[in-house]
Amino acid sequence: MNVGFQIDEIDKLNIKTDSSLPLILESQKRKNKNFYFLPSSLTFKNNLVYAQAREISFKDNKLKNYVIGYPKQVRVDNFNYVFIRQDPPYNMEYISSMHLLEQVKGTTKFINHPNGIRNAPEKISMLSYKEIIPPTVITREKKEINDFIKQNGKCVIKPLYGNGGESIFLLDKQDENYNQIIERFIDQLKEPFVIQKFLPEIKHGDKRIILVNGEPIAALRRIPKNNEIRSNIHVGGNCEAVKISRQDLNICKAIEGFLKDEGLFFVGIDVIGKYLTEINVTSPTCIQEIKKLHKIDISKIIWDQLLKTN
Repeated sequence: MNVGFQIDEIDKLNIKTDSSLPLILESQKRKNKNFYFLPSSLTFKNNLVYAQAREISFKDNKLKNYVIGYPKQVRVDNFNYVFIRQDPPYNMEYISSMHLLEQVKGTTKFINHPNGIRNAPEKISMLSYKEIIPPTVITREKKEINDFIKQNGKCVIKPLYGNGGESIFLLDKQDENYNQIIERFIDQLKEPFVIQKFLPEIKHGDKRIILVNGEPIAALRRIPKNNEIRSNIHVGGNCEAVKISRQDLNICKAIEGFLKDEGLFFVGIDVIGKYLTEINVTSPTCIQEIKKLHKIDISKIIWDQLLKTN
């Protein structure tokens, strides 16, 4: 088969933590021809969607030992599968690439589906599950933030479309920087932002749970560094293997139907304590960490499931 991967510039991927390269390597093991392309290369013409793609292949089982071919324009509908894996920011460039990929007709299967990605920003799709998310407000109004803080105490403020722990701050009325933090968000962001009740359980870490085709597969606990509220690997959080609890299973069950309906095949959810805090659908990570700590190969499971459901 021919398989396409819409990802970021390949030489800028972190070989040690990236999850796209293991998916490509597993695809190669199944005798597929694999190509990658940037979202900025998408072109719609003559009622078809094209991309400037380059073939990628591995010399051996080491992720760093890949070779890439010369760029050539290919029809996206000539791929049997297309993995959408570019990182946020989830901005108009990102949304535009989803709209273009939605024009691809025929038998091409997307992981995840562009319509599902477009409709399910990580910090918004969870709002439908009020019973399992922490108290949350999304606003640009300082009065609303003050009222929420008064009711809930310490909170966390973060961009609506950020990722990787970027620009996440603790909001505390007693902090002398309280007003400056809010003003920074108002001045620098055009869209609303998220304020959530601070969950003290974060000192023990949050869980990243990987789901494939709606089923939970494995979980990691990401533990923040000292004097840090962010547990993301991108900002230095440590990982350890952890079991999926009954409470976790209840959360996964609650969102299973939504994931399948939206074509969200490969998903990573974040859980702090008993609360769901994000549903990551754009470029879920932790494939390498789970393989190292759990001896579970998510890439293999994904390809087994895809071929099983084909």
